[in-house]
Amino acid sequence: MLQEDVFKKLVAHCKEYGFVFQSSEIYDGLSAVYDYAQNGVELKNNIKKYWWDSMILLHENIVGIDSAIFMHPTIWKASGHVDAFNDPLIDNKDSKKRYRADVLIEEQLAKYEDKIGKEIEKARKRFGETFDEKQFRETNGRVLEYQLKWDELQARFVKALNDSNLDELKQIIIDQEIVCPVSGTRNWTDVRQFNLMFSTEMGSTADGALKIYLRPETAQGIFVNYLNVQKTGRMKIPFGIAQIGKAFRNEIVARQFIFRMREFEQMELQFFVRPGTELEWFQKWKQTRMNWHQALGFGSDNYRFHEHDKLAHYANAAVDVEYRFPFGFKEVEGIHSRTDFDLSQHQQFSGKKITYFDPELNESYVPFVVETSIGVDRMFLQIMAASYAEEEIVSEDGKKDMRVVLRLPAPLAPVKLAVLPLMKKDGLAEKAREIIDDLKFDFNCQYDEKDSIGKRYRRQDAIGTPFCVTVDHQSMEDNTVTIRYRDTMLQDRVAIAELKNIIAGEVSMKKLFAKL
Repeated sequence: MLQEDVFKKLVAHCKEYGFVFQSSEIYDGLSAVYDYAQNGVELKNNIKKYWWDSMILLHENIVGIDSAIFMHPTIWKASGHVDAFNDPLIDNKDSKKRYRADVLIEEQLAKYEDKIGKEIEKARKRFGETFDEKQFRETNGRVLEYQLKWDELQARFVKALNDSNLDELKQIIIDQEIVCPVSGTRNWTDVRQFNLMFSTEMGSTADGALKIYLRPETAQGIFVNYLNVQKTGRMKIPFGIAQIGKAFRNEIVARQFIFRMREFEQMELQFFVRPGTELEWFQKWKQTRMNWHQALGFGSDNYRFHEHDKLAHYANAAVDVEYRFPFGFKEVEGIHSRTDFDLSQHQQFSGKKITYFDPELNESYVPFVVETSIGVDRMFLQIMAASYAEEEIVSEDGKKDMRVVLRLPAPLAPVKLAVLPLMKKDGLAEKAREIIDDLKFDFNCQYDEKDSIGKRYRRQDAIGTPFCVTVDHQSMEDNTVTIRYRDTMLQDRVAIAELKNIIAGEVSMKKLFAKL
């Protein structure tokens, strides 16, 4: 199945099984804005808990805050967002569609990578176990040709970005014969900068209203509270401040479902360190964050680091953690060494001294910062994409069937346990309710009595429920039930009294933290 088709099925699955809905759908929707449905919000909350606890509980020197969305407008002047938070915009004159020029070029680079990958896969099938990928990359004519095109385009692209050369970005698009995905033409406008911040007004009268912005990132809320947290928490460097919160960006092109949205949620850590030690901490956090992703069990080969070709104005080092989505490797988290830019800027613009006195060095300085920033929505999509599977199964009577299953890590699954009475009569439903009542304060449980057991299993597989418990007539005699495991579909007979321990051992966040 083509990866594009897999992604379309995943998007449809998210709606059909109550994970993600188009916002304002009964009014034909609002572009690039989505609502999390009953199963989606549970998964999203579990993702946030996994991140939050891995920061706050596992590190004695990290604390959390929750800063306001509305902030003083001078903050965004100090941070550089008012003047520099731009994307290069280009329009196609025929389709009237708007695109990010850099994304169009990145997609062209990805096409060369795909062509190289296809040549490698064909050779792998042809040569089998004797295939030497390194040698093939270095000697195959087609691969070398595609790699040369990639290298030349990449070098030209990076130079244009670093020089902020908008004319060159357009010329690259023309020279690469990049067409509009809608019209299929190359009738492009000039490239121009587009500021991504949403603005509004605060105040009771038009004359007295203050122009403010919806925050485009949560980091600045941490920086302007840095000294308050340090003093009230008696924090000693190195220490970190974590935050989960909404951010807003007026994206030129918001697409690929929830991958790029205008209203989204971030999980950010700002880690304050001594000047001169920031690159050492950058490397430590780089590996720590990759371990966090790989602990979910989706395969280390599906992750990679991508070093930034163009650094943001505040950074002296930056890397992305990328995951292999159905539409290619894409960023899910960024790790940046932000130097002392943000704190120094706020100290200058506010006129307030926000230095840290280091008792070990007996001197004051503005701390340097290492940031880890992850989008909750992208993480949600990554986990859904990694978990979604279609597989053929054979029933006991030999009939073939297809099941759709979400192999979500059990600690993240929206529903941990489904309790299914074999039938509604003979007290089985009441017995199932007793089990629910006993376990509902420990786990998110679901009761289901409609349709055959097989259909009920399929529904639970589709939302990623790791355990299904069937209550039958034997349960009335000896207080045992059949527990079915989602991934293997194997079934065991266990005592009802053992259910809590069996499930708790698998769905606890400790199971993930043990891998970190």
